[in-house]
Amino acid sequence: MEEISQYIYKQRKKVIKLQKELVSRPALGPENGGEGELEKAKFLLSYLKEIPNVTIKEFYAKDNRVKSGIRPNIVAVLPGKNRNTTVWIVSHLDVVPPGDLSLWKSDPFTLRVDGDLLYGRGVEDNHQGIVSSIIALEALAYNGIEPEYNLGILLVSDEETGNKFGLEFLFNEHKELFNKNDFFLIPDFGSKDSDLIEIAEKGMLWLKITVIGKQCHASVPNKGKNTLVACSAFIIRLRELYSIFDKQDTLFFPQISTFEPTKKEQNVPNINTIPGKDIFYIDCRILPNYSIDDVFDEIKRLGKKIEEKYKVKIEYEIVLKISSPPTDKDHIFVKKLANIIEQECHVRPKFMGAGGGTVAVYPRKAGIGAAVWATLLENAHQPNEHSSITNTLKDAKVMARLVI
Repeated sequence: MEEISQYIYKQRKKVIKLQKELVSRPALGPENGGEGELEKAKFLLSYLKEIPNVTIKEFYAKDNRVKSGIRPNIVAVLPGKNRNTTVWIVSHLDVVPPGDLSLWKSDPFTLRVDGDLLYGRGVEDNHQGIVSSIIALEALAYNGIEPEYNLGILLVSDEETGNKFGLEFLFNEHKELFNKNDFFLIPDFGSKDSDLIEIAEKGMLWLKITVIGKQCHASVPNKGKNTLVACSAFIIRLRELYSIFDKQDTLFFPQISTFEPTKKEQNVPNINTIPGKDIFYIDCRILPNYSIDDVFDEIKRLGKKIEEKYKVKIEYEIVLKISSPPTDKDHIFVKKLANIIEQECHVRPKFMGAGGGTVAVYPRKAGIGAAVWATLLENAHQPNEHSSITNTLKDAKVMARLVI
């Protein structure tokens, strides 16, 4: 550990160098008007290939929406004494758009260094995880240390827009990479105090709900079926879900399931027309002790009442439906992670569940343990996104210790 510690804490300039390269390569998915992650992946591939004793594989998911036609995923593994167990550190290549540029104090795609802080889009979400995992890998490889377990780095695409071309793709198409003895650490959630370990997530159900009626002139409403009225009534009716699925779980914050209407699509373009079609979306975050199917059935039951009262038709489309069992807090690697955090960060970690989805759901669904942890300043997706060099190096040390 002395060799590892000395190596890691000398890597301040490397953190800046890597972040500068990553920030300058915007990796926006096609949903956000970008061409994907390929340029960032090419840089990281060339960098990782210089590290001794590391096996690198590339896996490309086809996506004809981007110019290259592919979304890259990189697997880099340093073998350990126990070849049957790999500790995977998973970070994502893609970022979200910068948003309103007037809110940024500098160019979001040019790294700005201010003491210990680095500013730019993606520096926290998820470049910090990428850089920490690479430095942990280098600390072992360049010091000739054979870890107890394989150390695997996964750099995946499409985390910000659904994971179809990222970790979900790897688990669906290349499941031979993983086995039940493995463990996943996802450095994509955490606190500035290093004290939160996420071991469970709420189930997620995103629905597109289409209300179909009859369009007519606003002066003769009796000749139509006003879908905006029916849609509004349905949205209010859906608040009943909070009282129907009202259990609480102190592992999570908030401690309840949530059911929130969010996006609303435009209906008619003019004021004097009653709409005959309205579309809205609902985001449901469901505690593990409820079935997602039961929630969906209840939504359709409430919708049936709206159909009967307003003489409309309601159609449902599942945009996202995903759930996974929690990881046991007594899992060997969860306990080891907690002990290392306590020693390195001088805090007593707390286990928690999250309402927001992470890629941890995929290993958990496959029966593989996973924890989501990092030391983060919690400003992802915000203007002037920033991360800490000190936190990046501290996390790298925790990652290295997890495999020795």
